[in-house]
Amino acid sequence: MKIATFNINNVNKRLANLLDWLRVAKPDVVCLQELKADDDAFPRETIDSAGYGAVWRGQRAWNGVAILARDCEPVLTRQELPGDPDDKQARYIEAAVNGVLIGCLYAPNGNPQPGSKFDYKLAWMKRLLVHAEELRAAGVPVVLAGDYNVVPADRDIYPTTSYRDNALVQPEPRALFRKLLGQGWKDAIRTLHPDEPMYTFWHYMRNRWNRDAGLRLDHLLLSPEAATRMVSAGVDREVRGIENASDHAPAWIVLSNRASRKVIPAASEPARPKTQLPKKPAGPLLAVDGDNFAHRMYHALPKTIQKADGSPAGAILGFANMLLRLWRGERPRAVIVAWDTLSKPTYRHKAYAAYQSGREFDEALLSQFAELRRFVEACGFTNARAAGYEADDFLAAAAARGERRGGHVLIASGDRDTFQLISERTTILFPIRGGTMLRIGPNEVRERYGVEPQQVPDFIALRGDPSDKLPGAPGVGAKGAADLLRKHGSLEELLRQGRFAAQADQLRLFRSIATMNRKAPLPTIGRQTPTWAKAEALARRWGLNDLARRIEELAREGIKAG
Repeated sequence: MKIATFNINNVNKRLANLLDWLRVAKPDVVCLQELKADDDAFPRETIDSAGYGAVWRGQRAWNGVAILARDCEPVLTRQELPGDPDDKQARYIEAAVNGVLIGCLYAPNGNPQPGSKFDYKLAWMKRLLVHAEELRAAGVPVVLAGDYNVVPADRDIYPTTSYRDNALVQPEPRALFRKLLGQGWKDAIRTLHPDEPMYTFWHYMRNRWNRDAGLRLDHLLLSPEAATRMVSAGVDREVRGIENASDHAPAWIVLSNRASRKVIPAASEPARPKTQLPKKPAGPLLAVDGDNFAHRMYHALPKTIQKADGSPAGAILGFANMLLRLWRGERPRAVIVAWDTLSKPTYRHKAYAAYQSGREFDEALLSQFAELRRFVEACGFTNARAAGYEADDFLAAAAARGERRGGHVLIASGDRDTFQLISERTTILFPIRGGTMLRIGPNEVRERYGVEPQQVPDFIALRGDPSDKLPGAPGVGAKGAADLLRKHGSLEELLRQGRFAAQADQLRLFRSIATMNRKAPLPTIGRQTPTWAKAEALARRWGLNDLARRIEELAREGIKAG
């Protein structure tokens, strides 16, 4: 597995250079920095055509970070460095790719120093230290790659005094970088190339490229679990010398599929006895909103995708790829996929005739639902579906069961109504543009809507929900609903005070409709072992050979559930 970091210095301006390098170097994972492009300006289609999935956080001017993954989609786990909710600079993104957690970072430059920019640099690096320690303690392969904007030592810069006052070489950031290594991270380039300069940056000014007046600013730090798999590392310095080049060159490492028997110890602490290693926690329960993703994939993919018998297969292919990406990225102990029973009304439809009225689904989509459930079973996962219940109800029941057993629950859904299920143990994986998944927790609900997760049904009742044909309270809207709930706490308290007296019964009904049923009849969910061979065979019978190859690769990797 080849992992690279590349400060691209404007992804659109140097897109041709990037594509040429991708074609020649063939990295499996690429961390890009300094995109200098807003989210909407990121060249997703071109990157996708080159065979790379991507997650990104764009920003105009000097910032922006992205993670590319060859022949797969990175599973987004974080879009910001924790520790300062007011920091809006796009400098960190994190994703899981093929069993390795990748952190892509673009640390602040810090110039001029002393001053506010240097203070921000130091504060940012201290936040990185805190987050890095949490990642290292997780006991999984992690690579923190990017432009650290730190020259770790004098051997990492050409002989000069011109940088004497530059923030890149000051004692404070160098000391923070050493603290990172002291946590147990391995500086990959320095570990395998202890004596060579290994520069990654040459300023455009003063003919520094031609004079090889370089600096080593771009680093790949490996957790102990990743370090045991390190095979080689290097810098593609020739990329800096081509026309229209970035002022950085890509740095890279290669990891083997398995850890080597010889463990590379941390630089500043002895290897821990095995008896002191924490027991790996069980993986999460993953609950997937089957209908939501089936609809999403059906409308996102070409209708020309077919099975061998000529029947439609776009929803099947898109859903299956999404499910495999989720499993690979999250390593759940079990997967349950929840479905609506479209032919049977629920109590919601009976209580409110207008509920979801007017919805029509293409026959080409409806014809694929049975096959979708068949694929889930072939993978060794569990379907949940019963007359009178919606997919949302099974998601709620899965969250309740998982929390009762003291575990963590991940709910994959693009329906914001599921935000009511969020807690310290339940997280929503919410799909956004670019094929990425946002992790939505209690703080994100408060930031988005100004209410607590448990207030979401009351919020929906007051605000209304056009997609479900719930009109809400007259003249309230989203902001008004949030303001009322922050002040009064609940819809019931508002009604007790005489507010919305004429609509009281209707608003209570809307709240009931919006509330997911945590007592829906779930099937038994034990710890699962995926049956990839069955899923591959089914995909081949359908004639979906690319899907079959992806399943075969997943089985060959031998990745186990958490």
